[in-house]
Amino acid sequence: MTSVLQTLSQDMAATVEAAGPAVVRVEGRRRVPATGVVWSADGLIVTAHHVLSRDERITVGLPDGSTRPAALVGRDPSTDLAVLRADGGGLTPAAWASGDGPGVGQLVLALGRPGRSVQATLGIVSALGESWRTPAGGQIDRYLQTDVVMYPGFSGGPLVDASGQVLGLNTSALLRGISVTVPAATVRAVADALLAHGHIRRGYLGVGAQPVRLPEALAGQIGQETGLLIASVEPGSPADAGGLMLGDTIVALDGHPVHHMDDLLALLGGDRAGKAVPVRVVRGGQVQDVTVTIGERA
Repeated sequence: MTSVLQTLSQDMAATVEAAGPAVVRVEGRRRVPATGVVWSADGLIVTAHHVLSRDERITVGLPDGSTRPAALVGRDPSTDLAVLRADGGGLTPAAWASGDGPGVGQLVLALGRPGRSVQATLGIVSALGESWRTPAGGQIDRYLQTDVVMYPGFSGGPLVDASGQVLGLNTSALLRGISVTVPAATVRAVADALLAHGHIRRGYLGVGAQPVRLPEALAGQIGQETGLLIASVEPGSPADAGGLMLGDTIVALDGHPVHHMDDLLALLGGDRAGKAVPVRVVRGGQVQDVTVTIGERA
């Protein structure tokens, strides 16, 4: 038994040593510094949005003890991710995991560098789930929760598996009272979008709505039982300009059924911003299509 524990201990220490060079300190707020992960050798770093209370005067602390100024490339509050560009190159990028990812019960390590040296805490994957939408409207590829203790300054740091590959970025800001990990696939997609545009493009309709059950005859006609009743239309919004009205019930957008608000938000992706799409509504008991040019949320 002793040899098994010694081997496990040595393996965990080796994992931290292997992953540590890609973990940096991020100083972008007044209180405890946070953590970031090197995205590319030329100075790109991914971290958590909420640990950056300012857009300027950001510095990163490197594993060798040196510090460098960094500029904000972009941030996405809805997924709590941000990308920085540190001056100079020569950084050690992290090895990001691909494929199916971990299973429940798998050992994982959360790494942080709120000080000069790397810190680690051990735990297991406690829950996995399907893709989910954050309270701020961001789309996360997979729900990933662990029982690792998130010490102050660990947000923005990596969750690594036993081989030292980064499974995602840890954050304590997406769900109240729960630390979750933004999976590598989501980090990759958001980072690519921020590097391309400086922000995440999201469509904007400009309605307040609530789900309602459709009359039985109408439900049978269109093949769905619920839709979204428009309770408000913002003046000057794409919905207003397109002719959507208070009391309309949205049942489809661009040919895709809409049952709940999450359905509508999922369909208002950046790829539809600026495009004219048909919005199918029930108005006065009749089904009709209204063409609306989707806006882009600032």
